[in-house]
Amino acid sequence: MSSLVTISGVLFALLFITVVSQILSNKLQIPSIIFLLILGIVIGPEVLKITNPTEHVSIISPVISILVAIVVFEGGLNVNIKQMRTVYESVISLASVGVVIGFIGITLVTKFLVPGISWEIAALFGALMTATGPTVVGPIIRNIRVSRKLTGTLELEGILNDAASVILAALVFEWIIAEMTGASVFSFVLQRLLIGIIIGSLAGLFLKKIFTNGKSLKERNVKFLTLGILFASYGLSEYLGNESGILTAAIFGIILGSTDSPYKETIKEFFGDIITVAISFIFLALAGMLKFEYMLKIGLAGVIVVLIMALVIRPIAVFVSMSRSTLNTREKAFISFLGPKGVVPTSVATYFAFRLNETGIEGGQMLMGLVFMAVIITVIINGAFAKKVAKLLKVIPMEILIVGGGKVGQILAKRFDERGENVMVVDLDSENVTSCTKLGVQAIQGNGEDINVLRKAGIENAKYLIAVTNKDNTNLLLCQIAKTTFGLDSKQIIAKVNDMENLQAFWDLGVRAMSSEMTTAVVIDDMVGTPHLFAMTEVGSGGTVSEVKVTNPKVIGKAVKDIKFPENSLLVMINRDEESIIAHGNLVLQEGDIVTVIGEGDAGKKTAAILNR
Repeated sequence: MSSLVTISGVLFALLFITVVSQILSNKLQIPSIIFLLILGIVIGPEVLKITNPTEHVSIISPVISILVAIVVFEGGLNVNIKQMRTVYESVISLASVGVVIGFIGITLVTKFLVPGISWEIAALFGALMTATGPTVVGPIIRNIRVSRKLTGTLELEGILNDAASVILAALVFEWIIAEMTGASVFSFVLQRLLIGIIIGSLAGLFLKKIFTNGKSLKERNVKFLTLGILFASYGLSEYLGNESGILTAAIFGIILGSTDSPYKETIKEFFGDIITVAISFIFLALAGMLKFEYMLKIGLAGVIVVLIMALVIRPIAVFVSMSRSTLNTREKAFISFLGPKGVVPTSVATYFAFRLNETGIEGGQMLMGLVFMAVIITVIINGAFAKKVAKLLKVIPMEILIVGGGKVGQILAKRFDERGENVMVVDLDSENVTSCTKLGVQAIQGNGEDINVLRKAGIENAKYLIAVTNKDNTNLLLCQIAKTTFGLDSKQIIAKVNDMENLQAFWDLGVRAMSSEMTTAVVIDDMVGTPHLFAMTEVGSGGTVSEVKVTNPKVIGKAVKDIKFPENSLLVMINRDEESIIAHGNLVLQEGDIVTVIGEGDAGKKTAAILNR
């Protein structure tokens, strides 16, 4: 009975701390993992001594491994390869070339800066520190809401380099205790890669076939079938080759996340609830294993190693491995900053430390101390400052929600996406949703008049709602819901009016609306008198119209005629202190001016870059 009481108490504490961490996270806009880490240390053996996970390592270690597999799988579910073609090669390079650079750099720095550490332990630490991990990265970037490309890159990197790090660390560990030769090293890595890729792919394709060809399944059966196949594939991978299960879970999740299965959202919701508790358990357990004495023995040298790893080695690895990436310098800089260490290195390091002690090899405590220092420092720095860094680097785009995925919606979504904005399309028609997905744009199937669907699509974070369905009643209702329920003002709502006679109803609501018939007539009328101006923004020519805030010190205080702008670009109007001024050569730009720019091709973007730096 006492054991049941103890287990009940532990479960209650786990759920209570989970809820408290989530509340604090929402209130303070700081990732919950920071609070979980702090609370885990407080209730652990080093402070209040309420929990002591080190007494149950034989039970906790495999549980953590399975939970990590679930977290990695859930991360894979959120990756749609079809929507990430532009960054896929960059992520592969990050998870291969980047891992190798990080491994070599961290190993060398650790060996030469930490007194008394052996090459073997330095290499094992270097291998473990190549992982960023979705358990930490995911909550941080979801809290910041950076661009979709950045989110996809960081999530996919975390998933893949988690697997790469585990395999690399297992290789180094086997080298330490078994003295592996060159041939056996190659065989070890190849075997783990093949096991993970093959079993993960088979599991994903098998479940995809069931969902595609099978009869309608109950949601409950779908959830438990997916969970069962995940456990089976993970267990089989670990049986055939230890430490290959993480890669299996990652591949399984990515394949399922890249399908158009009608059950995908159900599975995402199910696993989303599971990982909230899973991450809480993992961090509380790992924080409870922390020993201050391990870190105190290493001292300042360990702090310096972690800072060099985060501020020097990580950026070098990112910029070298992503030299051919389409991401810009600011986006690469943000990826360089966001490299927190988390569950995988800590749990694997704990296991390795015990194994090293069993085999009589010294260095297990030093390894644990370094790993815990790295986790604590990087999680706190990244969690506390990631949003500020994202704002400083200007990588937080606008959130734009488009309801209506027809031709107009697709063209708009593609243009916004190319501008780097976060776009979500909602449409009832599955074919329209599929078309948007093929364009690389996020889209969900649902009724835009449904408040729950709008919430799911992210209207609460949207800066603009654009209603472009082919029904005016629907568009008008959407505008009303956006204003009354979600508090969007008139400037944030734009609607397409299909019947010109309905324009007045939208205007009466205070919504900016346009009729395609009237707009076409007005534009053609203006093109007759000013053909060159409108040719720049003609549909299909790649022209752009944008508003840019003047922040570049090099242009502030200068006249427009004295600034060298790209050809095929034009400054049209300047808004200054609620006053609209027609742009002319002698007009002197002031800080904070909002400039309307028309550009052909990429001239508009180049002009915007000159004005806003």
